Amino acid sequence: MSGKLLLPEIGAETFGDISQDIEGNLLTHAQVIRNVIAEGQAAEAANLDFFGVGEHHRDDYAVSSPEIVLAALASTTERIKLGTAVTVLSSDDPVRVYQRFATLDAISQGRAEIVAGRGSFIESFPLFGFELDDYEELYEQKLDLLAKLRHGNPVVWHGKHRSALRNQQVYPLLEKQPLTTWVGVGGSPQSVVRAARHGLPLFLAIIGGQPSGFEGLVSLYHRALKEYGHEEQPVAAHFHGLVADSDEEALETLWPHYQRTMNRLGAERGWPPASKMRLQASIGPDGAMMAGSVDTVASKLASATRKLGLSRADIKYSAGTLPHEAMMHSIKLLGEEVKPRVHELLGA
Repeated sequence: MSGKLLLPEIGAETFGDISQDIEGNLLTHAQVIRNVIAEGQAAEAANLDFFGVGEHHRDDYAVSSPEIVLAALASTTERIKLGTAVTVLSSDDPVRVYQRFATLDAISQGRAEIVAGRGSFIESFPLFGFELDDYEELYEQKLDLLAKLRHGNPVVWHGKHRSALRNQQVYPLLEKQPLTTWVGVGGSPQSVVRAARHGLPLFLAIIGGQPSGFEGLVSLYHRALKEYGHEEQPVAAHFHGLVADSDEEALETLWPHYQRTMNRLGAERGWPPASKMRLQASIGPDGAMMAGSVDTVASKLASATRKLGLSRADIKYSAGTLPHEAMMHSIKLLGEEVKPRVHELLGA
C-alpha cells in the first residue's frame, strides 16, 4: 500500500481453546475462562493495544459468551481495547449484540469493539434455530441492521428473519457514538465489498497462504469505499502465532498442539493429517503464521503491516491445547518486545 503508514496497534486474541496443564491433563471449561481473564490482564500489563476473545459453541473452546468475559476484563483493566474475534452475527440478534456491547462500552468507558463475522463453524445455527440454507441472507440482513444500530439512534428497519423496527430506540444509550464495529472477513471479495458498502472498517483473518496475497482484497476495499462515497476506514488483520525465545522453541512448542487440533478438524472436514513440514512452511518467511523469536515475529508483522497498510495486527496466541504458561510468556514477549520492535522497523 502507498502513502504514509501510521504505527499500528498490536493486539492479542484467543478463542478460549481448551488447554492442558503442565502434566498434560485437559483443563475444565471454567478454568480456561479464568485463564483467559488472566491473559487479558497480562496483555494490558504488556502494553498491548487490543484483546480479542472469540465465540464458539463446541467442546474444544470454552468461550460461548465473549462479552461476559470482556466485561470481567473491563472492570480489571484501564486502557486496553476489548473486543470479539469474532461475534458470530449470522446466528445472533443484532439488537442483543448492540445491547451487550453498549453495556460493555459503558463498563469499559468506551473501549468496546465488535468484530462481526460469520465464524468458521456452524454449530450455532442448529443451536439457535437457524437454517444453513439461509446462511448468506442471514448475515447480509443482520449486518445491515447492526450497521444502523451501532450509531445509537432510533432505527427504522425491516427484513425477513426478525421483526421490523419502526423508529425504535434501543438501550442503553451510548456515551460516545458510534460503537466501534469491524467486519471480519476470511478472504471473500463479496464480503470485502459488503464491508465497504456499509462504511465499516475491515478485519482480515489471515490464517493461510501468504499475507501479501491479501493486497488485492485491501485495494478492492479502498476502491469500493470510494465508489460508495464513504471516507477511508482502517484495515486490521488477525494472524495465528506464538512468540517464544527462539524460532526452534516456537516450532517445538506449537507442533503437538497444532497436530492435535488440525487432525481433529481434518477428520471433520476431510483434510489430510497434520504435517510438521506444513507448519514449518507457515512459520517460514512467506507463511501466514506469526511464530518464532521476537525478531522473527516483529519482522513478519512489520512486513505484513507495510504491504497491507494495517492499522492493527493481532496474533491469536492460543493454539489448541497449548498450556496457559506458554501463552502468558508469548503475551509478555508480544507486548514488551515485539510491539516496540515493529514500531522501530516501521520508522518510529
